[in-house]
Amino acid sequence: QVQLVESGGGLVQAGGSLRLSCVASGRTFSNYAMGWFRQAPGKEREFVAAISRSGGSTLYADSVKGRFTISRDNAKNTVYLQMNSLKPEDTAVYYCAERARAYLGPSFNSYDYDYWGQGTQVTVSS
Repeated sequence: QVQLVESGGGLVQAGGSLRLSCVASGRTFSNYAMGWFRQAPGKEREFVAAISRSGGSTLYADSVKGRFTISRDNAKNTVYLQMNSLKPEDTAVYYCAERARAYLGPSFNSYDYDYWGQGTQVTVSS
């Protein structure tokens, strides 16, 4: 049974930083690309960032490029999302996701991910 547990969300002022963490269990973590998605109230879930199995390849949404950094520690079964220069429009529930199939690269498509965490709320005040 795959489980993904996010943490690190909270309330921060615009321009501030937060680091999200997601701990995975149930499968060999290093075999799977991981992703972060977010969903704001009244909006569809959108891609934020993704990372390859080794961490050597990453993808970012244009809206977060240069401000957010995705990374992973395979020894700790954890993927991170460092968020800097936060804006009010970054306010959303953030979800980590594990790619359905092993040994594939990172993807921006939510349909490529089978396992999702419960989400962590990030609120950025202006």
